[in-house]
Amino acid sequence: MALEPVDTLAADRAGWSDALSRDALRLIAEAVREMAGFQVAAVSVVRGDDLHSVAIAGSDEARAALWDAVTPMQVIRDELAKADDWGRFKFVPSERAGAVEEWGWVPAYEPADDDEAWDPRDLLLAPLYDDDARLVGLLSIDLPTSGRRPDARQRALLERYAAHAERTVLVALERHDFSEQIRLATTAREIVRSLSVHLPIEELLEQCGAALSAGFRAGGSWVQTFAGDVLGSGALHSARGAEIVLPDLLIEVAEESAHQLWAAQQWVVIERDLPVQLLTSEQSGLIHLFMERIEAASLLFVPIGAGASCVGNLVLTRVDGQPPWGRTEAEAALDIGHDLGRSILNARTFAREHRLVQELTALDQYKGRLIATVAHELKSPLTAVVGHLEMAEAAPELSETTRRSLAAMDRGAQRLQRVIDDLLLFSKVGDPDSALIAVPVPLQPVLEELAELHTVTARRAGVTIRLETPDEPVGALGEPEEIDTALGNVLGNAVKYGRPGTVVTVSLARERDDAVVTVRDEGIGISLQDQAQLFDEFYRSADPAALAQPGTGLGLAIVRRIVDRHSGTVTVTSELGVGSTFTLRLPAAPA
Repeated sequence: MALEPVDTLAADRAGWSDALSRDALRLIAEAVREMAGFQVAAVSVVRGDDLHSVAIAGSDEARAALWDAVTPMQVIRDELAKADDWGRFKFVPSERAGAVEEWGWVPAYEPADDDEAWDPRDLLLAPLYDDDARLVGLLSIDLPTSGRRPDARQRALLERYAAHAERTVLVALERHDFSEQIRLATTAREIVRSLSVHLPIEELLEQCGAALSAGFRAGGSWVQTFAGDVLGSGALHSARGAEIVLPDLLIEVAEESAHQLWAAQQWVVIERDLPVQLLTSEQSGLIHLFMERIEAASLLFVPIGAGASCVGNLVLTRVDGQPPWGRTEAEAALDIGHDLGRSILNARTFAREHRLVQELTALDQYKGRLIATVAHELKSPLTAVVGHLEMAEAAPELSETTRRSLAAMDRGAQRLQRVIDDLLLFSKVGDPDSALIAVPVPLQPVLEELAELHTVTARRAGVTIRLETPDEPVGALGEPEEIDTALGNVLGNAVKYGRPGTVVTVSLARERDDAVVTVRDEGIGISLQDQAQLFDEFYRSADPAALAQPGTGLGLAIVRRIVDRHSGTVTVTSELGVGSTFTLRLPAAPA
């Protein structure tokens, strides 16, 4: 598989996309050329093991030959080793110079017949060093306007110009590196912001792959994720959807190396045909063969992880003609490795939670179908039982004992009938396939009818029902029967658990886009432990006073499901021995 190079200008092959820094270096070359009395001056910078020409002043012929020229550093070191020491400048006379025409520019002119005449193959070079004495660049000048090699006075001038040029080049290099850091930091932010944990891992990594390749001017990129019980299955994810096939041995080596690098918070640059520190010669050979197959000149290998966990590795490639990987780029890639690691872990956590929700939803649906099936199967024989009880009770020759037995059987059948009805309703309102047809439901008439319906039960319990409704109509959007059932269950509970001589207050109000019904009683109250499970199906309180009242444990579970279906909420506040307040909020109908 061939990797396509990133589309960049030839002028940026050395990584000098910062035009201001490049222009500053060109001005340095121009100033040295004019003030030192030479026709050509060039500034080159060190990138990896090569010297890249980035600024040329003077001859058009020289600019054409040296523009973006790349020279191996070893060649320059060899030339400097045989140079005369002129201070900051090093002079290599033509008789000692190597094959300059193979890597540099040799002007086409005949020198004067003089021992001090400038020869076209003479070299005058000023190595430029940073504060740590590392070689960072080279200033070279050619073709003195006098046609002669510099004398002592000119050398003194050149020394000053070289010192000034070194300081200016260092500033330009720092500016360029700072510009690269800003660019890469911006790229990293864009990548992190583009990631969504709601996407599958494959889409998440493919989504950020293009930004990684473009931001780092890479020929291509891929991410290897590792397998594990906690982390999920491992895989290779290409930025462009291309198939990446790594030999099994290289997959194992990459995982082992990533763990080592993550522990040390380091990266590694792998170049074709050069040994790799982390690998054996056999392993290096395998990776070099792989790089040759995909036509990659170099790889930036970065571990991915979060905290102490290494979850994968990021590989960025470059092809022949692209610049070598710099420290700034590698550090930015390692930072992105941290962000990617967190995103991968978050995405996998989300995926696990999503699967769990799906499993729980499927289980809940199965439970609903089971409840509906059982309820339907019980309903038919129960109907037959009730019918025969009515016939038996009508017989005139029954004894009093028999009549009492039949009455007890009838009460049990009626209770079982209520349980079956609750089961069927619970199944219906919990069925996601059961469509909700919402219509405006005026709530004042509903509450008045419910209060009248529960009046007899309330009178027997010594409880008074009080309605507090506004003058203006308040309606809810929903299914009328379901809203009636939900409000009836809450009011019925308030009456059931109320104490003699107390009041149940039912209030209605409209608050912005909500219709709010509040049912407040002065009953036995609900403990905090019971409140946590109050809306669970089949839950009955452990309070003896509550258990003394008959119930199926489905009333409030039905209320919760109905309210959820209507995109509303139901809440409770309660205190033992004081009473409870239930608040239902439903979407309000238009005024």
